[in-house]
Amino acid sequence: MPRLQAILFDLDGTLADTAPDLGNAANCLLQEEGRAPRPLAELRPYTSQGVRGLLFATFGLTPDAPGYERLAARFLELYAARLCVESCLFAGVEQLLAMIEEAGLAWGIVTNKRMRYTDPLVRQLGLSPRTRCVVSGDTTTAAKPSPLPILHACELLASEPERCIYIGDDRRDIEAGRAAGCRTIAAAYGYLGDSGHPASWGADHLVASPAELHLLLEQDLIGR
Repeated sequence: MPRLQAILFDLDGTLADTAPDLGNAANCLLQEEGRAPRPLAELRPYTSQGVRGLLFATFGLTPDAPGYERLAARFLELYAARLCVESCLFAGVEQLLAMIEEAGLAWGIVTNKRMRYTDPLVRQLGLSPRTRCVVSGDTTTAAKPSPLPILHACELLASEPERCIYIGDDRRDIEAGRAAGCRTIAAAYGYLGDSGHPASWGADHLVASPAELHLLLEQDLIGR
Protein backbone atom coordinates (compact mmCIF):
# COMPACT_ATOMS: atom_id res chain seq x y z
CA MET A 1 0.00 0.00 0.00
CA PRO A 2 1.62 3.30 -1.07
CA ARG A 3 2.21 5.92 1.60
CA LEU A 4 -0.42 8.63 1.79
CA GLN A 5 0.13 12.07 0.32
CA ALA A 6 -3.28 13.69 0.85
CA ILE A 7 -6.74 13.27 2.31
CA LEU A 8 -9.90 14.65 0.67
CA PHE A 9 -13.27 15.14 2.32
CA ASP A 10 -16.81 15.70 1.21
CA LEU A 11 -18.23 18.76 3.00
CA ASP A 12 -21.92 18.41 3.95
CA GLY A 13 -22.44 15.42 6.21
CA THR A 14 -18.76 14.53 6.39
CA LEU A 15 -16.83 17.50 7.74
CA ALA A 16 -19.74 19.71 8.69
CA ASP A 17 -23.28 19.28 9.92
CA THR A 18 -25.07 21.68 7.58
CA ALA A 19 -28.50 20.02 7.84
CA PRO A 20 -29.97 22.62 10.25
CA ASP A 21 -29.48 25.53 7.85
CA LEU A 22 -30.51 23.53 4.79
CA GLY A 23 -33.58 22.26 6.63
CA ASN A 24 -34.47 25.75 7.84
CA ALA A 25 -34.34 27.05 4.27
CA ALA A 26 -36.66 24.24 3.18
CA ASN A 27 -39.08 25.02 6.00
CA CYS A 28 -39.07 28.74 5.20
CA LEU A 29 -39.99 27.82 1.64
CA LEU A 30 -42.78 25.55 2.84
CA GLN A 31 -44.21 28.38 4.94
CA GLU A 32 -43.99 30.82 2.03
CA GLU A 33 -45.98 28.34 -0.02
CA GLY A 34 -48.63 28.00 2.67
CA ARG A 35 -47.51 24.59 3.93
CA ALA A 36 -46.57 23.38 7.38
CA PRO A 37 -42.87 23.06 8.26
CA ARG A 38 -41.36 19.60 8.66
CA PRO A 39 -39.24 18.26 11.53
CA LEU A 40 -35.53 18.52 10.82
CA ALA A 41 -35.14 14.80 11.57
CA GLU A 42 -37.36 14.03 8.57
CA LEU A 43 -35.40 16.34 6.26
CA ARG A 44 -31.92 15.42 7.46
CA PRO A 45 -31.39 12.33 5.24
CA TYR A 46 -32.18 14.38 2.13
CA THR A 47 -29.70 17.17 2.79
CA SER A 48 -26.79 15.34 1.16
CA GLN A 49 -28.68 15.73 -2.13
CA GLY A 50 -29.03 19.50 -1.72
CA VAL A 51 -31.94 21.35 -3.29
CA ARG A 52 -32.92 18.32 -5.38
CA GLY A 53 -33.33 16.10 -2.34
CA LEU A 54 -35.02 18.70 -0.17
CA LEU A 55 -37.58 19.72 -2.80
CA PHE A 56 -38.44 16.06 -3.22
CA ALA A 57 -38.78 15.61 0.55
CA THR A 58 -40.92 18.73 1.04
CA PHE A 59 -42.90 19.10 -2.19
CA GLY A 60 -42.52 15.69 -3.83
CA LEU A 61 -40.95 17.35 -6.87
CA THR A 62 -38.24 16.05 -9.18
CA PRO A 63 -36.15 18.38 -11.40
CA ASP A 64 -38.37 17.73 -14.44
CA ALA A 65 -41.61 18.66 -12.63
CA PRO A 66 -43.51 21.89 -13.36
CA GLY A 67 -42.68 24.55 -10.79
CA TYR A 68 -39.42 22.93 -9.75
CA GLU A 69 -37.15 25.65 -11.13
CA ARG A 70 -39.07 28.45 -9.38
CA LEU A 71 -38.99 26.68 -6.03
CA ALA A 72 -35.34 25.70 -6.45
CA ALA A 73 -34.33 29.29 -7.15
CA ARG A 74 -36.22 30.55 -4.11
CA PHE A 75 -34.80 27.80 -1.88
CA LEU A 76 -31.27 28.82 -2.86
CA GLU A 77 -32.04 32.46 -2.10
CA LEU A 78 -33.27 31.51 1.35
CA TYR A 79 -30.30 29.26 1.98
CA ALA A 80 -27.75 31.86 0.85
CA ALA A 81 -29.23 34.38 3.31
CA ARG A 82 -28.63 32.01 6.27
CA LEU A 83 -25.74 29.89 5.08
CA CYS A 84 -23.93 29.27 8.34
CA VAL A 85 -26.19 30.12 11.26
CA GLU A 86 -26.43 26.69 12.87
CA SER A 87 -24.00 24.76 10.66
CA CYS A 88 -20.86 23.56 12.44
CA LEU A 89 -18.09 21.00 12.22
CA PHE A 90 -19.04 17.59 13.52
CA ALA A 91 -17.69 16.82 16.99
CA GLY A 92 -14.18 15.44 16.64
CA VAL A 93 -13.47 16.95 13.22
CA GLU A 94 -11.26 19.73 14.61
CA GLN A 95 -9.04 17.17 16.35
CA LEU A 96 -9.03 15.01 13.22
CA LEU A 97 -7.83 17.85 11.01
CA ALA A 98 -5.19 18.86 13.55
CA MET A 99 -3.84 15.30 13.54
CA ILE A 100 -3.68 15.26 9.73
CA GLU A 101 -1.84 18.57 9.69
CA GLU A 102 0.60 17.43 12.39
CA ALA A 103 1.32 14.36 10.26
CA GLY A 104 2.41 16.70 7.46
CA LEU A 105 -0.36 15.68 5.06
CA ALA A 106 -2.30 18.00 2.79
CA TRP A 107 -6.08 17.87 3.00
CA GLY A 108 -8.81 19.29 0.84
CA ILE A 109 -12.54 19.45 0.20
CA VAL A 110 -14.46 18.05 -2.78
CA THR A 111 -18.19 18.80 -2.67
CA ASN A 112 -21.12 18.92 -5.07
CA LYS A 113 -22.26 22.20 -3.50
CA ARG A 114 -21.90 25.10 -5.92
CA MET A 115 -18.92 27.40 -5.48
CA ARG A 116 -21.05 30.45 -4.57
CA TYR A 117 -22.20 28.57 -1.45
CA THR A 118 -19.12 26.45 -0.78
CA ASP A 119 -16.57 29.24 -0.52
CA PRO A 120 -18.40 31.41 2.05
CA LEU A 121 -19.44 28.35 4.04
CA VAL A 122 -15.89 27.01 4.21
CA ARG A 123 -14.73 30.47 5.27
CA GLN A 124 -17.39 30.84 7.97
CA LEU A 125 -16.60 27.37 9.31
CA GLY A 126 -13.00 28.53 9.80
CA LEU A 127 -11.53 26.07 7.29
CA SER A 128 -10.31 28.47 4.59
CA PRO A 129 -6.87 29.17 6.05
CA ARG A 130 -6.22 25.46 6.55
CA THR A 131 -7.54 23.49 3.60
CA ARG A 132 -5.16 23.21 0.66
CA CYS A 133 -7.91 23.02 -1.97
CA VAL A 134 -11.67 23.40 -2.35
CA VAL A 135 -13.34 21.82 -5.38
CA SER A 136 -17.04 22.58 -5.77
CA GLY A 137 -19.77 21.01 -7.85
CA ASP A 138 -19.28 23.53 -10.63
CA THR A 139 -15.47 23.69 -10.54
CA THR A 140 -15.08 20.95 -13.17
CA THR A 141 -17.30 19.98 -16.09
CA ALA A 142 -19.00 17.19 -14.09
CA ALA A 143 -19.81 16.68 -10.42
CA LYS A 144 -19.63 13.48 -8.37
CA PRO A 145 -20.14 10.58 -9.05
CA SER A 146 -17.80 11.63 -11.86
CA PRO A 147 -14.17 11.25 -10.77
CA LEU A 148 -13.24 14.60 -12.36
CA PRO A 149 -13.56 16.74 -9.20
CA ILE A 150 -11.42 14.34 -7.16
CA LEU A 151 -8.82 14.05 -9.91
CA HIS A 152 -8.69 17.85 -10.09
CA ALA A 153 -8.19 18.05 -6.33
CA CYS A 154 -5.35 15.52 -6.55
CA GLU A 155 -3.70 17.70 -9.17
CA LEU A 156 -4.06 20.79 -6.98
CA LEU A 157 -2.46 18.91 -4.07
CA ALA A 158 0.23 17.35 -6.28
CA SER A 159 -0.93 13.95 -5.07
CA GLU A 160 -1.17 10.73 -7.01
CA PRO A 161 -4.76 9.43 -6.72
CA GLU A 162 -3.61 6.05 -5.42
CA ARG A 163 -1.85 7.89 -2.60
CA CYS A 164 -4.96 9.82 -1.63
CA ILE A 165 -8.02 8.92 0.48
CA TYR A 166 -11.48 10.29 -0.23
CA ILE A 167 -14.06 10.34 2.58
CA GLY A 168 -17.78 10.91 2.08
CA ASP A 169 -21.25 10.12 3.38
CA ASP A 170 -23.02 9.27 0.10
CA ARG A 171 -22.71 6.42 -2.40
CA ARG A 172 -21.76 9.00 -5.05
CA ASP A 173 -18.71 9.93 -2.99
CA ILE A 174 -17.46 6.38 -2.87
CA GLU A 175 -18.19 5.80 -6.57
CA ALA A 176 -16.29 8.97 -7.48
CA GLY A 177 -13.34 8.13 -5.24
CA ARG A 178 -13.04 4.61 -6.59
CA ALA A 179 -13.31 5.79 -10.19
CA ALA A 180 -10.53 8.30 -9.51
CA GLY A 181 -8.28 5.52 -8.18
CA CYS A 182 -8.33 6.69 -4.55
CA ARG A 183 -8.83 4.67 -1.43
CA THR A 184 -12.23 5.45 0.07
CA ILE A 185 -13.86 5.71 3.48
CA ALA A 186 -17.64 5.83 3.97
CA ALA A 187 -18.73 8.20 6.75
CA ALA A 188 -21.69 6.32 8.21
CA TYR A 189 -22.32 9.16 10.69
CA GLY A 190 -23.40 11.47 7.83
CA TYR A 191 -26.66 11.97 5.96
CA LEU A 192 -26.38 8.85 3.74
CA GLY A 193 -29.26 9.91 1.46
CA ASP A 194 -31.20 7.19 -0.34
CA SER A 195 -28.11 5.17 -1.24
CA GLY A 196 -28.79 2.15 0.94
CA HIS A 197 -26.60 1.01 3.81
CA PRO A 198 -23.04 2.39 3.46
CA ALA A 199 -21.63 -1.11 3.90
CA SER A 200 -22.96 -1.82 0.40
CA TRP A 201 -21.14 1.07 -1.28
CA GLY A 202 -17.84 -0.72 -1.78
CA ALA A 203 -15.70 1.62 0.31
CA ASP A 204 -12.36 0.38 1.63
CA HIS A 205 -13.36 1.33 5.16
CA LEU A 206 -16.52 2.29 7.06
CA VAL A 207 -16.52 4.55 10.12
CA ALA A 208 -19.32 5.40 12.53
CA SER A 209 -17.95 8.71 13.87
CA PRO A 210 -15.21 11.29 13.30
CA ALA A 211 -13.46 9.83 16.35
CA GLU A 212 -13.40 6.41 14.70
CA LEU A 213 -12.13 8.01 11.50
CA HIS A 214 -9.40 9.73 13.53
CA LEU A 215 -8.24 6.41 14.97
CA LEU A 216 -8.34 4.65 11.61
CA LEU A 217 -6.25 7.29 9.91
CA GLU A 218 -3.80 7.73 12.76
CA GLN A 219 -3.21 4.08 13.60
CA ASP A 220 -3.79 2.16 10.39
CA LEU A 221 -3.27 4.44 7.41
CA ILE A 222 -1.11 7.49 8.01
CA GLY A 223 1.61 5.47 9.71
CA ARG A 224 2.07 3.10 6.77
